[in-house]
Amino acid sequence: MHAQIVLFDGFDPLDAVAPYEVLSAGGAASDGAVSVELVSAEGPREVVSGTGGLALRATAALDPGRAGLIVVPGAAGRIGEPGEEGGDESIPVLLGRTLTTDLPALLKAAMENPRVTVGTVCGGSLVLAMAGLLEGRAATTHHLGLDLLDATGAHAVRARVVDDGDLVTGAGVTSGLDLALYLLEREVGPRIAHAVEELFAYERRGVVWHDRGPAPAGF
Repeated sequence: MHAQIVLFDGFDPLDAVAPYEVLSAGGAASDGAVSVELVSAEGPREVVSGTGGLALRATAALDPGRAGLIVVPGAAGRIGEPGEEGGDESIPVLLGRTLTTDLPALLKAAMENPRVTVGTVCGGSLVLAMAGLLEGRAATTHHLGLDLLDATGAHAVRARVVDDGDLVTGAGVTSGLDLALYLLEREVGPRIAHAVEELFAYERRGVVWHDRGPAPAGF
């Protein structure tokens, strides 16, 4: 399984680095069954995060035609609205700026590719939602963004990780660890995922919601 982790201007470093480390360790534990790289819509470049000017280097362009996994992080910045002091660097503004890039079109192509699973961490699902790509899909995000998910036509679920088939979304920032470990278990096997958990001295937390089984009555 090859994983492409998407960087965009203002991204949250932990949203990207946590899955990168988990999946890289999964590759080592599985004798190379998993590979991972940092990509951007524009191709190789230094991408500045929303946290203190920290930059990571994308080494390739996002390729929606390549089979495997694509992970979209959220943004890091102020929690606020445009027009507030510092509002131009607020999380809603940073996420919204992705809509002016080639990223939405690339993600649309990825979601139409049956060989690709798209994963998101925190506000990454809002990037997809604001681009009109989550209508009718079950997804989660940071608890402050759940209303926006619903407003875009997605089915917002209060769970740590939501598995909707070829779309797997994580909730708050640290859920990137749980998302990546879950994907390792689903795609490579539970023994590999458990080995990485032991290596990182981390135990997964929260609920993994699946779109299957009967709907609960009276809720």
